Amino acid sequence: MMKLSIFVAAGLLAAGTALAQAPQGGGNGGGRMAACRDDAQKLCAGKTGPDRRACMEENKDKLSDACKAARAAAGR
Repeated sequence: MMKLSIFVAAGLLAAGTALAQAPQGGGNGGGRMAACRDDAQKLCAGKTGPDRRACMEENKDKLSDACKAARAAAGR
């Protein structure tokens, strides 16, 4: 019974540690969003969600090289 308790405790500890770690570049694009943050604020201030994405697309020729590269990597 003692071995089972230790095994369960170790499993819970490992799961808790994994859940506490921040995602690395996943989810919403992480680094890609950071590469375009300044461009979005400069070119599309006041717009959010789909309106901001449309604005970025409309201004794609004005984007920084880093943002262009990030968008290309994301398939946009």
